[in-house]
Amino acid sequence: MISPLRKLPTGVRAGLTGLALTLLGGYAASVAYIQSHHSKKDEEPGLSMDDLVGAYHGVDREAPLRVALESAHGEEHLPDEALRKLMISWLSSERISENFESVDLGEFSPAEILEMNCTRCHAKGASEGSGIGNTLPLEYWEDVRRAAFPKRLDPVPIEILTISTHAHALTLPLVALLAGVGLLLTRWSRRFQSQVFAAMGVGLFLDIAGWWFARASEIGVLVLLAAGAAFGLAFVTALCAILADIWLPVSSKQRESQATSNPSQGEPLR
Repeated sequence: MISPLRKLPTGVRAGLTGLALTLLGGYAASVAYIQSHHSKKDEEPGLSMDDLVGAYHGVDREAPLRVALESAHGEEHLPDEALRKLMISWLSSERISENFESVDLGEFSPAEILEMNCTRCHAKGASEGSGIGNTLPLEYWEDVRRAAFPKRLDPVPIEILTISTHAHALTLPLVALLAGVGLLLTRWSRRFQSQVFAAMGVGLFLDIAGWWFARASEIGVLVLLAAGAAFGLAFVTALCAILADIWLPVSSKQRESQATSNPSQGEPLR
């Protein structure tokens, strides 16, 4: 059978094409906006998992350097308890960056302590430490600062989350429904249509529900990421399937099927 969309006049199909392409462009822009907006959350370049967890759940993590100093690792590699207390006191102060290379502290400055006790492993290209120096170098302040500060990121306020839910939950389902109905009018198999429609609807629900689930559990962030990806893939697939059905030539098998079911129809589409 020739699909209802393929039988539409050329002008209507051209209009539907413009609308579908606009939706695809809008979705691409929304993905780019999300990446740009959330990537600034932890003040580090690029979009990271911390950015996403911070936006939806919140992050409250002690400075990695302090955690190391207070663990067995710190006792093993910095056995002098006085030096460990001095380092922890420095990390607890409000002058972490100012006192890193303090002249007044001399050889007891954090920079000197790290250089004397840690950089044989925590240095780029160090032969010891099984390569830890390449992932967590402690030679220069630009490297140390990433491990010296606690990371505390507050999630989006409930008021803003409520407004965002209100806006998205009342509009995205309608757009997805239009794409889904359009998909049902195409020539593609019912199995394909069913799978795409299910992924689009369930994915959208779990995505938005995940915003709220993530407030209570970090697992919710994983749920919304997976669901959002499923919705996005299904939405794009539905629109591309519609565009393909609108413009791909009608096969001879479809013409024969159409002629058999409706002998009075005029000349078949090309």
